[in-house]
This record gives sequence, C-alpha cells and structure tokens, in this order.
Amino acid sequence: MRFDALTLFPDMFSMLSQFGVAGRAHKQGIWSMHTCNPRDFTHDVHRTVDDRPYGGGPGMVMLAEPLEQALNQVQAERQDEAPVILLSPVGRRFDQSLAQDMANKGLGAIFVCGRYEGIDQRFIDKRVDDEISMGDFVLSGGEIPALAIMDAVVRLLPGVLNTAESAIQDSFHSGNSGLLDSPHYTRPESYLGVAVPDVLMSGHHLRIAQWRREQSLRLTLKRRPELIERARAAGQLSKADERFLASL
Repeated sequence: MRFDALTLFPDMFSMLSQFGVAGRAHKQGIWSMHTCNPRDFTHDVHRTVDDRPYGGGPGMVMLAEPLEQALNQVQAERQDEAPVILLSPVGRRFDQSLAQDMANKGLGAIFVCGRYEGIDQRFIDKRVDDEISMGDFVLSGGEIPALAIMDAVVRLLPGVLNTAESAIQDSFHSGNSGLLDSPHYTRPESYLGVAVPDVLMSGHHLRIAQWRREQSLRLTLKRRPELIERARAAGQLSKADERFLASL
C-alpha cells in the first residue's frame, strides 16, 4: 500500500516510517510513504504558496496552482485510482470502520495537508475526492491527521501485527461489535494493593471471554452509550448481552 502527502513539512512524515509497528511494516515493504512539497512547483524567489484571501479577513490562503502541479506529479507517478483526501475540519469524521474500509481497498491515498487559513476552494472542488476530519477541533495543518489515519490503516494490513486477532479486539472494531475494548492486566498479580481479577487467573477460556465481553459492555455503556445503541440497531448484541446490560 502506498501513501502520498502534499505537504510543506515533509520531514514530519519520517516518524511513522521509522518507529513502532508501522515502522517495522515499512521496512518489510508492506506499505510505503512518499511526500511532495508544493513549494517545489513555485516560480518566485520566495517560493510563495499562499496569498491574502479575496474579501479580506485574517490569515492567508494556500494557492491552488502549486497544489495542482504537485498533485499532477504524484498521480503521474502512481498511475492508479488512489483517492485524493483533504484533511479538513469540515470533512466527515474518521473512525475505525473507515480505517478498515481503506485497508480492505488497499489503494492507499494521496493526502492534501493544508496550512494557514485554508485552501483555495477551486482546488478542492476540482481535485479533492473526499474530506476527512479527526474531530471537532482545529489543528495547524493536515500533517498530524494524515499520520493518524495512516497509522490506523497500516496496523490493519495483513502481516503488520504479530497477531491478527489483536486488531479484532480493538475498540470500535466490528469484531467487537464496535464497542470499547475491555480492561487489560499483566504482571505482577497484585499492584498497589489491587489484584488481577480472579477470572483472568482461572484458565477457563469461556469464562474469560464472557468476562471480557461484559466488561466491554459495562465500559461502553458508561463512557460511550451511543455505541451501545449503534450495536443494538445493527443487531450485534446477543440476548446474553442484553441481559447483562439490563442488570446494570
């Protein structure tokens, strides 16, 4: 899988390809990361990529032409149908199902990482296929959201995680009915006077699975009750799930 980013700060992307699970997968050739700087397509001594907005107002707006030429070069190199994604607070919110969909398609993406007050709308209307937001907040640019999306997608690719089942147990994963993950414990058996729950020490796999499911339901009901309703509407809650929720 290949990812590209149109960015004024290409060095920011080296961290994902060098560290952690994604870094290991990058070294194994499971995915690749490429950047293209719009400044390389400017024609003035200052390498200008922004200008004042028409109509006045604060801030500067990224010029369409350098972005257009950078995108043309990237698409010529790729020769595929990878979506052009703008990281934007007005986009649809990124979630685990979207990460899984991107992983399943295997096309990667071309991320447009905006800066300043925004991007000339004509470039967005003409060249952007999708706009994605990380949530109801604003960052200084699209680089950090692009890194977050890539990390979320890469860890779902075959061969990236040591155990494929690890992803299935993740919060929001369809294998866990989209609920929050259950709590986890490791050694020592007692820490600060708190012991590991007995059921996890029992070796009884069915009871452990039931406990984890119940803890997932309990935590989700407390922290993100809307996920319970979503799972219920999708028919992902069993009669045992409903009985446990009723007991709460």
